[in-house]
Amino acid sequence: MEQQNSYELLNKIDSPSDLRKLPVTALPEVCAELRNKIIDELSRNPGHFGSNLGVIELTVALHYIYHTPYDRIVWDVGHQAYGHKILTGRRDQFCTNRKLNGLRPFPSPEESEYDTFTCGHASNSISAALGMAVAAAKKGEEDRHVVAVIGDGSMSGGLAFEGLNNASSTPNNLLIILNDNNMAIDRSVGGMKQCLLNMHTSQGYNRMRNAIARKCYQWGILNDERRKSLIRFNNSLKSMLMQQQNIFEGMNIRYFGPIDGHDVLQLTKVLKEIKDMKGPKLLHIHTVKGKGYKKAEEAATVWHAPGTFDKETGKRFIADTQGLPPLFQDVFGETLLELAKQNDRIVGVTPAMPTGCSMNILMKEMPDRAFDVGIAEGHAVTFSGGMAKDGLLPFCNIYSSFMQRAYDNVIHDVAIQKLNVVLCLDRAGLVGEDGPTHHGVFDLAYMRPIPNLTIASPYDEHELRRLMYTAQLPDQGPFVIRYPRGRGVLPDWKCPLEAVEVGKGRKLKDGKDIALISIGPIGNTAARAISRVEKETGCSIAHYDLRFLKPLDEEMLHEIGKNFSRIVTIEDGVLKGGMGSAILEFMSDNGYSPQVKRIGIPDRFIQHGPVKDLHAICGMDEAGIYQVLTQIVTI
Repeated sequence: MEQQNSYELLNKIDSPSDLRKLPVTALPEVCAELRNKIIDELSRNPGHFGSNLGVIELTVALHYIYHTPYDRIVWDVGHQAYGHKILTGRRDQFCTNRKLNGLRPFPSPEESEYDTFTCGHASNSISAALGMAVAAAKKGEEDRHVVAVIGDGSMSGGLAFEGLNNASSTPNNLLIILNDNNMAIDRSVGGMKQCLLNMHTSQGYNRMRNAIARKCYQWGILNDERRKSLIRFNNSLKSMLMQQQNIFEGMNIRYFGPIDGHDVLQLTKVLKEIKDMKGPKLLHIHTVKGKGYKKAEEAATVWHAPGTFDKETGKRFIADTQGLPPLFQDVFGETLLELAKQNDRIVGVTPAMPTGCSMNILMKEMPDRAFDVGIAEGHAVTFSGGMAKDGLLPFCNIYSSFMQRAYDNVIHDVAIQKLNVVLCLDRAGLVGEDGPTHHGVFDLAYMRPIPNLTIASPYDEHELRRLMYTAQLPDQGPFVIRYPRGRGVLPDWKCPLEAVEVGKGRKLKDGKDIALISIGPIGNTAARAISRVEKETGCSIAHYDLRFLKPLDEEMLHEIGKNFSRIVTIEDGVLKGGMGSAILEFMSDNGYSPQVKRIGIPDRFIQHGPVKDLHAICGMDEAGIYQVLTQIVTI
């Protein structure tokens, strides 16, 4: 247990108003205590580590200068908002972060008024904050400030640039803070650059600048169009003197920085001086991911979410997995490399998740055959489509919940042209502690209506390998393979690479009383429940692995429709429009009228927590399936 007196200042901060009562000279100590608090908590209760340590000073400075929650802070990539949570009344509950019924993994307006917008996915902060800034102006709330904090890779997302483009042309007083933790970008040095920074952020300079502007408006010398031209000229002059240029100044957004994002006193000074400036502004800060914890600074990828660890030594507590089935993503990575060695047309594409999806295996062996395109899912799909159009065979791996952001690209840039792109949807189904923004539960329903797609989900690791092999065969067209986060069921997971007949399911077990149809690895849970029900009731249950949602195995479904009056479907996806809906449609269209009970994700957003607990909540665990089957048996 941590000592209550180990956080002398932090334990007195129950809200940002308490923080603002402190003298500015106390802020470095607040930052130190906040950093230690996060290190201490995350060493025992895993979460996003490096990204949160990198924004400690920024978080403290923002809540010190701005009167939150009236002033709005919109976080991008909400995995960097732990310090924000602790400072906004959730300090004592932070030990429940990411736990079932505990604090949410990302900022949520449902949890706190300080959480201004949902931010589990990247790149939405500028658009959302701009909307808030415009709303404040429309309501006459001239004293309300709005800040968008973007960074940690999210500036590569297309939505961020759409927001910037609109911010440059729409009247607003938005402040955008670019948290730049890419250490490949050189820090700003030199007296001239510091002089320009001081001048452009000083209150005296800006009072004079605004006074001259008002006079010029009164005299008719200046209008909005001429003002934009002057800003462009000013930015060009500044770029020439500083010997650097950036896209923001080209968009008529006033640019300040770069400055040290770990100097809380300078941050508060700059934020105070630019706070009331009119028009859109961007403050560029340099930070270090994992700042203040040496091992995290040295290995940012590993320490993004390291699991539990010894905070004193930095030793990570990694479970012994010898003899256990592999992770599905590792089977994907190893199989992709195996296929790429056999087929020189194969390339890999991932939007900023090479380690998470195990495409780093291909990248290491064949760096010229794999592409990390940054947090840009729509681009990843269309980029893959372009390569496929000219003869390559892309395996484009995107987490299921992030593929939602590329829906139009799948339709417009792949499906219409029947391009041979293999879309691998990792983290399909309920994913656990990351919660509703990351659950991959919609893909079966949103992919199913798109023409020309083949949609499949493997029952186990062998099936994943076979589906991947099938997808890269000639003339397959767009091929979707979805699989969950976590481990499979086969320790001996390697098998020969053999083709699967597209649109053909499997009868896993004969039966005569009830037919259970499953798709994907959730079928393994169903198999255990079937075995239990049969032993206890004597009921005979047939088990079918649908394997392909599209095209459906109509021959198998006709067999089921003719022989069974009671059918159970189970899927790790939403019930609305998913696999169960497809079965109901087929039965109705073909004149069958069985009693169909569907098991899956209900029509609500499921909270965060261990996958086994979430499956139980949705009635998708062994006990839930057992209960449904026994109820049907007694009817």
